[in-house]
Parts: sequence; structure tokens; C-alpha cells
Amino acid sequence: MIRTIATAALTVVAVAGLFGRSSSGSGQSAEGQPNPPTLAHAYADVNGVRLHYVRAGRGPLMMFLHGFPEFWYEWKHQLAEFARDHTVVAPDLRGYNLSSKPEELSAYQMPNLVQDVQALATGLLESSGGSTFTLVAHDWGGVVAWVFAAQHPQALDKLVILNAPHPTIFGRELRENPAQQQASQYMLMFRSAEAEALLSENSYAWLKRAVLGANPSDVDTAAYVEAWSQPGALTGGLNYYRASGVGPPPAKVPDGTSPPSAAPPPLVVRVPTLVIWGEKDTALLTGNLNGLDQLVPKLTVKRIPDGTHWIAREKPGEVNTLIRDFLAQPGGAAQPPRP
Repeated sequence: MIRTIATAALTVVAVAGLFGRSSSGSGQSAEGQPNPPTLAHAYADVNGVRLHYVRAGRGPLMMFLHGFPEFWYEWKHQLAEFARDHTVVAPDLRGYNLSSKPEELSAYQMPNLVQDVQALATGLLESSGGSTFTLVAHDWGGVVAWVFAAQHPQALDKLVILNAPHPTIFGRELRENPAQQQASQYMLMFRSAEAEALLSENSYAWLKRAVLGANPSDVDTAAYVEAWSQPGALTGGLNYYRASGVGPPPAKVPDGTSPPSAAPPPLVVRVPTLVIWGEKDTALLTGNLNGLDQLVPKLTVKRIPDGTHWIAREKPGEVNTLIRDFLAQPGGAAQPPRP
């Protein structure tokens, strides 16, 4: 069941506060991005949880899935751009911000995350009379989107991935690539019992530095701190790492232990797919692009050489243009990835 809970007046006030002041008459903000749309905040009761989401615009459905440790606000620039001719929806994934935060670790396993997306999209499509949608996703949201696209290709028009590793490729990189193994050491900390205390100490200093960079706006900082401060929100996001057990292999395998289990069957995605990758991502290295075209036949890869992991916020104009161009391609014609 999907219920809109925000009035238009409240939404306009909230958007003005979150997105900042916009210029008049030009359709562009002072930063050169599209003026913010009127956002409706709503909740959907799906798959045993309540998901908070924002919604704007009219037209074909586009859904945006955030990563760790973000929330719907990650997509503020994309919502402003694509609400011009789409119905845009950006949920807080389970465990984050204003959505439900189940206590059981098993609630964060991949089948539940995929079912959340399926149930939310089904309800939104039923209410609008549509049958398919475009899925845009980053980081953990991107991992969920890869699996969703493999399992439910009939539901998607196109898939757009920003710096999110394909599960099969990432498994290979964690097994075989020492550089990716080293870059993924942080995952072991995220899975530890000390993670919440480490990430929240000194008023979330580590998260502010890692996610928001050196000179975030006061508005952005306040929005993220409020989301991280929601009861159980840090634990909910960290439980994605804990439930999956993702991370580099142990530095040393003790004598007498069983060898690592065989890799799972390859995850093939047949949906037309655009992958946008910031090459300065220090956590998810560009080796995650190698061989991707063997698993995603209709693949287009666009690299942003000076982009980091946070390209949706750092490079919104470039990201939005790449998505626009991809959506305009009939049938998602593949473009071979650049070596």
C-alpha cells in the first residue's frame, strides 16, 4: 500500500530548505543545475517494511537507489533534472533514514532487498498505469539493482549504474586482485561490532570527511547528520555488509580449514545498461569494469577520469547528460567499454 503523506505546501518548504535558493525565470539554479521540483514525501508498506520515499514529476517511472551511507537526498540533482519529463522516485532503502530498520540481520539479505524494489515499483506502476521503469542506482543500491535486473529483466526499460560493482565481477576482484583486496579492508571494519561507535564519534567526523569531502555546504551537512542520527540508521546501513559477509579474504587461512567455496554462477544482465564510473574511486577500483561486457551484453560504459565514488553529487551535470543521452538511445544499443 502506498500513501502520500506530505501536503504541497509542506513539500515546497522542505524542498526550498534542502536544495537551496534557485534563480527565477531560467529553469536553472544558481549552480547551473535544474531548479528543484516539488517533492512529495510518502511511505509505502511493502514486503513487511515501511519505506519512505520522495516523488516528483510526471511521465515514465524512474527509480533511484542510494548507497551507503546515504539516503534519498543523494539524488537531489538527478531528481531535479529528470522530474521534468519523468515520474522520479527515490526511496530510503530499508535500514536507512526514515524507512523501517528491522533488527534481524537476515532481513538485510539480498532477496529481501530485491523484493523491496519489486514491491515498491509494482505499486507505483499500478497507480500510474505503467508496466516498466528505468532503474538508476549507486553503491549498495547498485548491487541491489544488478541483482534485480538479472532476476526481473521484464520490469525494466533500462538500467543505470554509478560506481557499483557487479556481484560476479566483484567476487573475482576480491579473490584475485590484491589492489581491490586492499581497497576493501574497510568492509571488515564495517562488519565489526565497533563500527557504529567509530563512525559516529566526534559528531560523525569520519563519515563527514569520507562522504561529504572538504567543503560541504551547511545544508548538506545538516541533512546527512540528521539522516545518520535517526535511531538505528547506522546499524541498518552497516547490516548490508554484515548480512552479505562481503569483504576481502582473510590475510591468512589457518591450517586445517576448508578451501574457499566455488564462485556462484555468473549473474547475467540482459537489460540495456549504462555504467558510469568515477575512476578516482579509492574503494571500488576500475578492475570492476574488466570483463563486464561478457555478463551484460547490452552494455555502455562511460568513465569520468576525475570523478570519485560520489559522482552523483560531485559531477551532476556530467552524470545527468550521460543518462539523458543513454535514455535517448533506441533499444539501448551497446557501446564497447574503453580498455
